[in-house]
Amino acid sequence: MHTTRRSAIFGGLATVTAASGASAALSGCGAAKSSHTEELTKITVLGAIHGRHRDSERYSLGVLEKAIRRAAPDIVISEIPPDRIAEAQRSFAETGEVTEPRTRVFPELTDVVFPLSQEMGFTIAAGAGWTREIADARASALAAIEVDRARAAQWAEHQAARQEYSRALQGRDDDPAFIHTPEYDAAVQRAQTPYQVYFDPDLGPGGWTQINRAHTDLIEHTLDTVRGQGLKVLVIFGSWHKYMIERALMLRSDVDRIDPLSLFT
Repeated sequence: MHTTRRSAIFGGLATVTAASGASAALSGCGAAKSSHTEELTKITVLGAIHGRHRDSERYSLGVLEKAIRRAAPDIVISEIPPDRIAEAQRSFAETGEVTEPRTRVFPELTDVVFPLSQEMGFTIAAGAGWTREIADARASALAAIEVDRARAAQWAEHQAARQEYSRALQGRDDDPAFIHTPEYDAAVQRAQTPYQVYFDPDLGPGGWTQINRAHTDLIEHTLDTVRGQGLKVLVIFGSWHKYMIERALMLRSDVDRIDPLSLFT
């Protein structure tokens, strides 16, 4: 990878395996603030459609690649947990492929973000709060709820909300021009409301509220460490998480939120 302003500042971040390590890697540039007025971090949130990028014409991997090139980020905050990113980086550096199990299911990362990071010199930061334990516990809890006759009405309402989402968005749910609109976010929120209201207490860290808080805590941690430098940050997460991330970013005064639609027009 050729040396750029981005790689010179953030070269060590990609191999960090925990949030505390990320703090150490980034704190150096944060501590070097000058006395002049701090610049806002320019941040754009992209909603990904994971495996469907391989099949969708409207939101193909090629379309995503063009959007990232337009964004020209200094940092991409990805849907990779902090304890997995070092392995993902290592395997890509050694073989040209990402073999880390959690990461390799996301073609937007393995086929686009990682290769572009070498060419464009941006840093990939960890932003996912998932752990294997959280995922397993959530799956077990949901399996028990699904067969619990006392909660049949709750489960039916949850399924009905998901089905209504599918009907309402049929033919549009892979369109980036629609995914990156308030209308899409409102549809996702409606689809998730029964799940969030009824099942959050059972799912604990894997519930909709807590897992999104874990994601946004990691995203905000990275933003804290680069505050005031005027860098460009691109967040790439599953599109259903987008409205929760945007909601957290709205509370920050140190960021300039960029409309992602500008990357697709």
